[in-house]
Amino acid sequence: MLIAGFPAGAWGTNCYLVAPAAGEECVIIDPGHQAAQGVEETLRKHRLKPVAVVLTHGHIDHVASVVPVCGAHDVPAWIHPADRYMMSDPEKALGRSIGAQLLGELTVGEPDDLKELSDGSTLHLAGLEFSVAHAPGHTKGSVTFRMPETSEIPSVFFSGDLLFAGSIGRTDLPGGDHAEMLDSLARVCLPLDDSTVVLSGHGPQTTIGQERAANPYLREVAAGQGAGSPAPRRGM
Repeated sequence: MLIAGFPAGAWGTNCYLVAPAAGEECVIIDPGHQAAQGVEETLRKHRLKPVAVVLTHGHIDHVASVVPVCGAHDVPAWIHPADRYMMSDPEKALGRSIGAQLLGELTVGEPDDLKELSDGSTLHLAGLEFSVAHAPGHTKGSVTFRMPETSEIPSVFFSGDLLFAGSIGRTDLPGGDHAEMLDSLARVCLPLDDSTVVLSGHGPQTTIGQERAANPYLREVAAGQGAGSPAPRRGM
């Protein structure tokens, strides 16, 4: 399997291209702010053909390049319905202080073909399997995507802004909820095998085992301590 990722834009949001191998069809995950050029360069480098864009949530740093990327390749995008409004109204999703700074430089709106994700569903795209888990906390419509373990590679978990290396996503923006975040960590992350590779929306890759041992928020949830300190401000 091929996973090519790069950080894009002012917030260093990780965009991933996933394919069975070089020269085959691929899925693009979270083409955010200023990601379109990096997507095109990665497609050319690995001779990939995109078939879909999938989104972990609707914040503009994760979706800003969806319209041009989908338009250039005539592919659909997938998002949870609770975050769909963010595609057309990023200021409402971020609050005026952040949104007003961005709207002048961005083309907002939905791609021509926008499909909705549901909790517990499985997407079969580009010969790959992605299990969808609704994981609110950062936003109401945050989701994660998990690819199954094979004989060659461990399971891969695209956590969006739910779980980072050593941290979690912020919950102080509209739609954020720290209690929901802790519940999502317990329900979605804790059951995963320690060997699961975590590819998050910001920062370096990690594993569930590393986070179970060292991430203070995941440790807190595992210990059943309930609500804790406010989440750090990671990502948008």
